[in-house]
Amino acid sequence: MAKTTKSTQSFVKINEIKDDVVILKGGGVRALIECSSINFALKSESEQDALVFQFQNFLNSLDFYIQIFINSRFLNIDDYIDMLKAKEQEQQNDLLRIQTGEYIDFIKDFVQASNIVSTDFYVVVPMNTSDIIGVTSSESGGGLFGLLSAILPKPKNEEDAPGRIDPKFEHYKNQLSQRVEFVKAGLHRMGITTKTLNTEELIMLFWNMHNPQNLQKRTLMKSVFEKFQTE
Repeated sequence: MAKTTKSTQSFVKINEIKDDVVILKGGGVRALIECSSINFALKSESEQDALVFQFQNFLNSLDFYIQIFINSRFLNIDDYIDMLKAKEQEQQNDLLRIQTGEYIDFIKDFVQASNIVSTDFYVVVPMNTSDIIGVTSSESGGGLFGLLSAILPKPKNEEDAPGRIDPKFEHYKNQLSQRVEFVKAGLHRMGITTKTLNTEELIMLFWNMHNPQNLQKRTLMKSVFEKFQTE
């Protein structure tokens, strides 16, 4: 009897991604904040001390845990190369066309030889059903099962109702948004620029993480993932 291989999604603890929120199989929700970097080594000693003090105050101000996530990957310049090739075709001057072609070859060879790595920094902000103040077992249907069912997707006949908005999901999402804004404010005080990842960006991030061999396929249409949900 032939063995059936499981897809990557079956091993990932993500149940669904929607409304800029990651919904976990266990019932929790997560938001991801993309952060700019700071070259700490180039700061003066007083600036370094100030940053450390600000970061310490930021951590002490949290009444929930966060996760700092660093994602490194080889730099993808396909879009840039395609743009240069289009410019090359548009050139009316033969000399400029030749120079553009040589520049394209130089950039491709340089990136391949140097193995340039692009690094992105993220802060993961969590919200679990047990974190919601005022949620009782009677309100959530009773016990742990009720708490989890409050956030897990409804059965198909309920979930797929057109225009249906789950008020409990909206409640968790609003609570999560408050945490996100609190974290972003703390990071801004350290001079860090932040951006909350939207649904498409979240999907592409997890897709690239679990499909590194297909990293070149970064132009996948959003429609392919609009109903992204693990089986």
